[in-house]
Amino acid sequence: MTDTLTPILTKDWDTPDSWKLDTYVRGGGYDAARKALTTMKSPEVIDLVKASGLRGRGGAGFPTGMKWSFIPQDNPKPKYLVVNCDESEPGTCKDMPMLIATPHTLLEGIIIACYAVNAHHAFIFCRGEVLHAIRRLSQAVREAYDKGYLGKDLFGTGYDLDIVVHSGAGAYICGEETALLSALEGHRGQPRLRPPFPAVEGLYACPTVVNNAESIASVPAIVRNGAEWYQSMGTEKSKGATIYSLSGHVKRPGQFEAPLGITFRQILELGGGVRDGHQLKFFTPGGSSTPMFTPEQLDVPLDYEGVSAAGSILGTKALQVFDETTSVVRTTLRWTEFYKHESCGKCTPCREGSWWLVQTLRNLEAGKGQEGDVDKLLDVCDNVSMKSFCTLADGFVACITSAIKHFRSEFEAGYHTPAWELFPYEKSALFADPDRESITMTGATA
Repeated sequence: MTDTLTPILTKDWDTPDSWKLDTYVRGGGYDAARKALTTMKSPEVIDLVKASGLRGRGGAGFPTGMKWSFIPQDNPKPKYLVVNCDESEPGTCKDMPMLIATPHTLLEGIIIACYAVNAHHAFIFCRGEVLHAIRRLSQAVREAYDKGYLGKDLFGTGYDLDIVVHSGAGAYICGEETALLSALEGHRGQPRLRPPFPAVEGLYACPTVVNNAESIASVPAIVRNGAEWYQSMGTEKSKGATIYSLSGHVKRPGQFEAPLGITFRQILELGGGVRDGHQLKFFTPGGSSTPMFTPEQLDVPLDYEGVSAAGSILGTKALQVFDETTSVVRTTLRWTEFYKHESCGKCTPCREGSWWLVQTLRNLEAGKGQEGDVDKLLDVCDNVSMKSFCTLADGFVACITSAIKHFRSEFEAGYHTPAWELFPYEKSALFADPDRESITMTGATA
């Protein structure tokens, strides 16, 4: 690992008019795309990204260059690139700030990626609720077309490329790549059975690459500076830098771009530490769908291998911080309610299991749980885990089982004592509510 912070994608976020094309070009924007299209062959671009060690930034961490190489070039059907900007994992907020601050970084990465896989059409699937980000992105696409960076004959090479910005309808499940493809085609967003994989039969049954927005946006810097430069950051198996989203009970929440392998303790220090007068209770290393960590894991390297070895998943690098005022029962319930609501309903274990988990957790929160309810939670989780088309069910199972592992006694307290009595909810609030100085609960969750 090199420096604590390595602003690459974020280096221009505070530049005046950073989202405008002229600003981006003055800083060397689109030079990498020009270099790739005019001096490199498509396989050379793929080899460069492979050599850099870039891995998918959407959560899975699959090598990006390898994913590109799976596209069968002997298939006569059109090839497509689909960029996943359906950012909706609780606690994750890295792609949307990038779209607002520097959307042309993503567009330049799309040009290079499409050229690498011989695609002439790209689709950006963006979360429909983030209207400001969509407007910024759409404006950037229009600017790129007007200046000749998109459309016909890019950089005089004869290569054509069109980009479509698609607004989703706000379904978390569409972050799963096959559900995203179904939604993009105008169908209900539900995961597809694999195989066939998107690389063979993806969008419109054509070879398709689906990449996270941060993954694609990282490509121009690699083309500009080389694979060795990118490999100089990070760890042996987790190369490069990434954006960590820090939120919750910290003094300075925000986005921190740092080499993979930085520890949570270091990021927490960058964020000013836990709010004054309080201590860390638990945190998520990669969003609410990843097993939680406690202060014992403060020095775990936040890379794919380090987090996995410690029993969790790096995921989207959403570091949600909770201090000792937080009820882990309530937190787990709120996460599970989210996943229950966002389940597409296709798979019975996920659809029914999430419902039962919510009911049981609500009883425990209200102090109305029965002896054995904690074991019932674990039993339901066991019947849900690894039994659905996608990993949504595995996500809510992970947050429940890890919470019980670390704080079982707190869940068992729900047999007789409401969570709001043990942990008054107003004490965990970051901002005071003048209209409600205290919370009085009568059995239902607030």
